[in-house]
Amino acid sequence: MSFIITRNAKRFDLLEPAAHMVDPADIAWSLSMQCRFNGHVKAFYSVAQHCLVVAELVPAQYQLEALLHDATEAYVGDLVSPLKQALPEYRQIEMRVWHAICHRFDIDPVLPPCIHDADLIALATEKRDLMADHPDAWPCLTGTNPAAFRIKPMTQAEACTAYFNRLMELLATTHRARAAA
Repeated sequence: MSFIITRNAKRFDLLEPAAHMVDPADIAWSLSMQCRFNGHVKAFYSVAQHCLVVAELVPAQYQLEALLHDATEAYVGDLVSPLKQALPEYRQIEMRVWHAICHRFDIDPVLPPCIHDADLIALATEKRDLMADHPDAWPCLTGTNPAAFRIKPMTQAEACTAYFNRLMELLATTHRARAAA
């Protein structure tokens, strides 16, 4: 068996994903249910809220891509980065899922550098605001400063609603702008 059944009763094949299997409501729900850092935070903080933070840190024309940058985790879960790097087969599956998501939302699978930069700023901010103090440096954050704002974790329901509403808003404006061009 290579499929999962989503919250909205859709069959999502992990080994042969397709755009028609991707559902915005499923993504919002699942990402809002998943805690960042494998739950090793001071308070529940969802992947959905993380994506909202990243989307706010990029220029308007890249906000849809930024909001969706971790959407694969709605289908394959959120593995901590060190483990993800050790599992090349997982990365291949995740990439297939990513391409189905990109096809569904008509976005380029190659994300612009500003999203990677915003993801690192969000990570530095999350480390500062949500994680236990620890003296070990994170090499990936060298030269990256946290955002000026502080993160206040949303509840699961708040994150789900905020993510879904923002996704629908961005889809409406992005697709309208593309159609007009």
